[in-house]
Amino acid sequence: MANAQKGVLKRVLKQLKGYKFWLAATIFFALVTVAGNLVLPVFFGQIIDLIVGKGNVNFSEIYVKFIIIGGIIGVTCLAQWLMSIINNRITYNVVKDIRAEAFARIQSLPLKYIDAHSYGDIVSRNIADVDQFADGLLMGFTQLFTGILTIIGTLVIMFVINWVIALIVFVITPLSLFVAKFIASKTYSMFKKTSEIRGEQTAFIDEMIGNLKVVKAFNREDENIEKFDEINSRLTSASLKSIFFSSLTNPSTRFVNAVVYAAVALSGALMLIGTFSVPAVSFTTGLLVSLLSYANQYTKPFNEISGVITELQNAVACAGRIYELIDERPQKPDAENAVELTDVKGNIEFDNVYFSYTADKKLIENLNIKAKAGQRIAIVGPTGCGKTTLINLLMRFYDTTAGSIYVDGNNVMDVMRKSLRKNYGMVLQDTWLKSGTIRDNITIGKPDATEEQIIEAAKAARSHNFIMQLPKGYDTKIAEDGGNLSQGQKQLLCITRIMLCLPPMLILDEATSSIDTRTEVKIQEAFSKLMNGRTSFIVAHRLSTIKGADIILVMKEGNIIEQGTHSELLSLGGFYSKLYNSQFAV
Repeated sequence: MANAQKGVLKRVLKQLKGYKFWLAATIFFALVTVAGNLVLPVFFGQIIDLIVGKGNVNFSEIYVKFIIIGGIIGVTCLAQWLMSIINNRITYNVVKDIRAEAFARIQSLPLKYIDAHSYGDIVSRNIADVDQFADGLLMGFTQLFTGILTIIGTLVIMFVINWVIALIVFVITPLSLFVAKFIASKTYSMFKKTSEIRGEQTAFIDEMIGNLKVVKAFNREDENIEKFDEINSRLTSASLKSIFFSSLTNPSTRFVNAVVYAAVALSGALMLIGTFSVPAVSFTTGLLVSLLSYANQYTKPFNEISGVITELQNAVACAGRIYELIDERPQKPDAENAVELTDVKGNIEFDNVYFSYTADKKLIENLNIKAKAGQRIAIVGPTGCGKTTLINLLMRFYDTTAGSIYVDGNNVMDVMRKSLRKNYGMVLQDTWLKSGTIRDNITIGKPDATEEQIIEAAKAARSHNFIMQLPKGYDTKIAEDGGNLSQGQKQLLCITRIMLCLPPMLILDEATSSIDTRTEVKIQEAFSKLMNGRTSFIVAHRLSTIKGADIILVMKEGNIIEQGTHSELLSLGGFYSKLYNSQFAV
């Protein structure tokens, strides 16, 4: 078994340690089930001997044995039912723990990981892969315990009845395990590939559904269907290949088991007719029937275990993917002596900051910025120049590669992330809404806000009128994507949050991009009042909206190439001047 598989199995066993009591209960009921199944052939053999024996048939003795058999069957069925209930309990509690652990890890992962992986693949790991793992684990519990105990118990009884036939069975049956192991070792990589392609397919579907309007706007339906068909074909091919090779296990082991049954029947028959005899070993027709029954019981678990081994390959491959997510290095925790930011004034400094998303592609180099409390700093530049990256560094969604960022003289690396982000108010081009009421979405940053404060903030953000037109006003429920709200209305809700919290520092990244011109003028007036006395970073493509900024930073390829006021930059006649004039070119 490969080291990766061994590692995953060790993790699974470690996960099961918390359920020792229930595991012990499973083993106990498995013992009861196996014991009942092992005893039954003895009684059936004795009944046959009573029937075919010389003289009158003792029906009263046969009736007693049938009553005993009925009792044993009843106890066995009850034990098997209880074992199934416990197995389900263990399996789905383990799955619950794994999902909870995976989701908790997602919360602690750095945004770098989330940005580098498709959402669909992460969802697939946490749902589809865990479901596949649960199926394999449940089959393992259901069949593995009883299978192993049946093999051991049956072999012992067969040696007691007739050691020669038992020895024949013992020598032949390991062949089925070798076959199963050989096939299972080949199918692990196939199941892993199938799981990966399934994650790719989930990611593609998630992306296409989330951006269906864009797809239709650009008439990309046919291309997307072709792409989906290509992924679907690969998934079908990988699934068929893995299932075909894994399905070879059962017929292969059944063939070996049929050979075992034939060997028992042949050797037993020869013993009965006297052609082949063993000294000091008596043999009857009832014993032969019992041995044939035990041969069936002995070989049946090999079929089941081989099936379990095959299913476990799929389960282990899926578990490996979910454990990869759980084992991802979490976000670097706050320093032990991290301070909490209080009474923030808003003095911000970038000191020789370097940052790149990947080591081989440089972005921000030797960036130096000083923003005094209450200043309005506008950031402009072409797409991909580093404007949004600068915002991510301010909020410490990403940490600098080198250099330092200070807030009121405190290095952000020595500050609690929670307190740092609490002092920023953000309004982005992409809206952040959650499932719940309008009120829930407004009060995310200030859950204890009063009704008067909420309404006052909504009026300041020019959202009160449209909210009151909704069916239940502030109690109207919306979905995660905003439901039937327009893009502009969703953005107004995000602006209302900031108006309610009134943080000492603001980040406005195309905050009015989806709002009509008339409303934008009113929002800009509200923002002017809001930004008064607050350090504000404004990212804008419409340069007419940032004329009143105290400092305009012009970025290009991760560097600040110009800075100054609007009039100063226009008089320079440089990159900003060309950028500004291009927006009014006829």
